[in-house]
Amino acid sequence: MKRIVNFSSFNVFSIEKEIWDIEYHNHNFYELIVIASGKGTHHLNGVTFTYQKGDVFLLRPSDAHEFSIKSKTKFIYIKFTDNYIWESLHTDKKSELNKVIRLMMEDSSLVYESAIRNKADREHMLQLASILLYEFSNKSLYNKETASDLFSAMITILIRNTMNSGGMERVSKEISPAEKILYYINVNAMDADKMKLENLAKEFMLSRNYISIYIKKQTGFSIQQHVMHQKIKAAEKLLKQSNYHINEISDRLGFNDASHFNKIFRSYKNMTPSAFRKKKLTT
Repeated sequence: MKRIVNFSSFNVFSIEKEIWDIEYHNHNFYELIVIASGKGTHHLNGVTFTYQKGDVFLLRPSDAHEFSIKSKTKFIYIKFTDNYIWESLHTDKKSELNKVIRLMMEDSSLVYESAIRNKADREHMLQLASILLYEFSNKSLYNKETASDLFSAMITILIRNTMNSGGMERVSKEISPAEKILYYINVNAMDADKMKLENLAKEFMLSRNYISIYIKKQTGFSIQQHVMHQKIKAAEKLLKQSNYHINEISDRLGFNDASHFNKIFRSYKNMTPSAFRKKKLTT
């Protein structure tokens, strides 16, 4: 698989294509992609879903993707490093949003489909992206400062759309140790080595026994149950949105074999993976 490397901390550009001619790839940077016009499908980490004008995708360096274009599409790309996002935020925002930004950039569940659902915010993001593109391309006085402010505004809108129903009230609350552990599990559930109890405990500088008891007490579920919940969520996406065979999905998600996958999936969804896929295709 191709890996695209970018050596600048921040870059903004647009491309317009009728046919996608860039092979399946990942990057060494974060990427915010705004669909300015057109429609088609986005293939991301083995999952396929449609895109249209106003959609916004946040990709992490580990995410692999490509597009299939149905009608001529204009993409606005904003490429940035981990450090740039912190430097671009105003001081008054850092104290309030930095934890949420970190989680947003690491949470694997947020990369699928458009990150912006609110109709007004979709319009605002497109306008901001267009202005940012202009400011970055035209080296006018204070263009760097203006670009930084525009990028900060876009990230803030992105955060607002990725929060739960509690909205921005959720931002102001301190994230608990349990939430940090659960987010870590959410991000790394498919990494069997990181999900080993001793390694998870080491990551949070806790003892193996204590972290197990703590998560069970705080959530009512064991660490293994949380890991399995994430795997089932990933399985649902792959069954609905990919063409992988059942045994391929089983292998990708780290199950012993297809039989084990069938048994676990049935215990959670009261149906086999094949029945689940068939049901979703007919509804």
